[in-house]
Amino acid sequence: MEMMQIPVGSFDMGHGDGDPDERPVHRVDISRPFAIGAMPVTNAQYELFDPEHRRWRGERGLSTQDDEAVVFVSWHNAVRFCAWLSRREGGAYRLPTEAEWEYACRAGTTTLFHTGDHLPESHQRHQEDGWDPEPVALRVGATPPNAFGLRDTHGLVEEWCSDWYGPYAEGAGQKDPVGRASGLFKVTRGGSHNTDVRFLRSASRSGTLPQDRHWLIGFRVVRGDLPDTDPLPAVLAPLVMSDVGQRACDWRESSQVPLFEEPIPFVREPLPDSGVPFFPHNHCPSITWCPNGDLLAVWFSTREERGREMTILGSRLRTGSREWERAAEFFKAPDRNMTGSSLFYDGAGTIYYANGLEAAGCWANLALVVRTSRDSGATWSTPAFANASHQPRNQVISGMSATREGWLIQPCDAVYGGNGGTAIHISRDGGLTWEDPGAGTPKPDFGSGETGGTIAGIHAGVVQLEDGRLLAFGRGDSRLGDDTNIGERMPRSLSDDMGRTWRYSASEFPPISGGQRLVLLRLKEGPLLFVSFADASQVPEPKGLLVSDGEGGTFIGYGMFAALSDDEGESWPLKRLISGDGERRLEGGAWTGGFTMNATHAEPKGYLAATQTPDGVIHLISSRMHYRFNVAWLRQAGGSQKGDSPVPGAEHASVTVHDN
Repeated sequence: MEMMQIPVGSFDMGHGDGDPDERPVHRVDISRPFAIGAMPVTNAQYELFDPEHRRWRGERGLSTQDDEAVVFVSWHNAVRFCAWLSRREGGAYRLPTEAEWEYACRAGTTTLFHTGDHLPESHQRHQEDGWDPEPVALRVGATPPNAFGLRDTHGLVEEWCSDWYGPYAEGAGQKDPVGRASGLFKVTRGGSHNTDVRFLRSASRSGTLPQDRHWLIGFRVVRGDLPDTDPLPAVLAPLVMSDVGQRACDWRESSQVPLFEEPIPFVREPLPDSGVPFFPHNHCPSITWCPNGDLLAVWFSTREERGREMTILGSRLRTGSREWERAAEFFKAPDRNMTGSSLFYDGAGTIYYANGLEAAGCWANLALVVRTSRDSGATWSTPAFANASHQPRNQVISGMSATREGWLIQPCDAVYGGNGGTAIHISRDGGLTWEDPGAGTPKPDFGSGETGGTIAGIHAGVVQLEDGRLLAFGRGDSRLGDDTNIGERMPRSLSDDMGRTWRYSASEFPPISGGQRLVLLRLKEGPLLFVSFADASQVPEPKGLLVSDGEGGTFIGYGMFAALSDDEGESWPLKRLISGDGERRLEGGAWTGGFTMNATHAEPKGYLAATQTPDGVIHLISSRMHYRFNVAWLRQAGGSQKGDSPVPGAEHASVTVHDN
């Protein structure tokens, strides 16, 4: 390797007009010289350490040659390479600190790039985020060097640094900083091919889980001891994980009195000075109850759904409270799209949380990450990959459930478009390992009526039937066998081999479309609950659905409805609009926007998620609103009623369900 000697000096780290994590700009002193690789590590160099890596050459059409930058290397393996190189060469080799990397990249410049405020075409390699990477040459040393002799610092491959990712500290004169004491994500720098050029700036910060590896990340090495500077303290827990009570909730028995509550927002904007990122588009939620009686919800917040700024926010409705807390950041890999979240409490002490993790932007190449909590969401396990491959079939859909065998089922979209179906991931050991049972089954032709390895329709809800089969409903995939036009019916899928294959038919429900997601849930009382929409969101005129009026009659209702089945999904005779008495104007957020709710019209869109607390209350959330009702209300014969909020009693003592 060609190593360049970097002199001591000072520089302004960060960028005042850049992303929020690049601020505050602060003066950094590099107090001792170090040597850094003139170029990223190549395939030929890395494979002297790990010959097995050759199988990754050419993956996604990238990095096939000896002199191309190595990719598909985790942070842990980059560190192991440095240890191997240290033994081989008799020196101390390591990854650069984030400060060393930016100092060496800038080489005395203060502009966006070491080339100025624009990056020449000669440095660019398909600089845009796409659904899949465009094959480009990753030969090292092809660009002119900076003033320190370094090449390829802007956009060849992202480069691992030694630091845990975290916010910068205030104050000038910081000497040899080494980042945070701990964290979830390791910093990467420099941007990469197939990435928007703004992520290639000298000050831009990215990062991911240290066990992650994909086609965008490589590394270069430093020769010299790591600075002995004390790291900054770990970042404090966010509001949603702070002061979480640990007293088990004493839930009351389910009330037989019909209950429907006025919907309230669970998405509440953080205070302006909180530092919590909050974007205009808040969508794709999940919800669960906690052992201490709290409700916990998460969702994504972003400027655009393909954006790399997308973060997962969370909020908590604490025991005894009638208002959700303001949003706090729940989970975010810097500069990675985070599409899809799922929360599930197993009733035995463990909350499971699954989320997608992209290689870059969009949501075509998500890995599946799982965490657990055993203290009502106050602390969480280190994120682990349920499926580490950045690929389709990993887009998390809210609706994790447990089978009668105790196995966990997590539905995930199998595609990133509107048709193509839903896969499921199954864990038979409490979330330690996961499998995709349908992955080896040929992709179904829904129009032929043959079986396939995915559920018909994206964003599917899945439930286990009493006989062990799996039942699912989904959005899209509008044609099934015998030329049945599912444009008029939602597809229904059944599996008798735990998701390896599925059979398809038309359901009795209308289809749904953009901005709409259904719920399928087994209730503690026994029946199946299905919640969806009476109208596809992208039709010229709403068609409505025949629903119960609560008095033995029916009428045409529009928008969100609930259906109950007492015969394991064979029929759904009870259908009820989810709306209360009177008329009110509500804001649904996301793709829903403002809507009027009255006796004949419910929320017209929304991505739905639901949980049922032990007191029998069904907590249903759309993209912004939180609805509360029970089975007695769904079955009642006396019309819509409203009651006081069903919230846990003071100090986690009990849950009170108030009569109407």
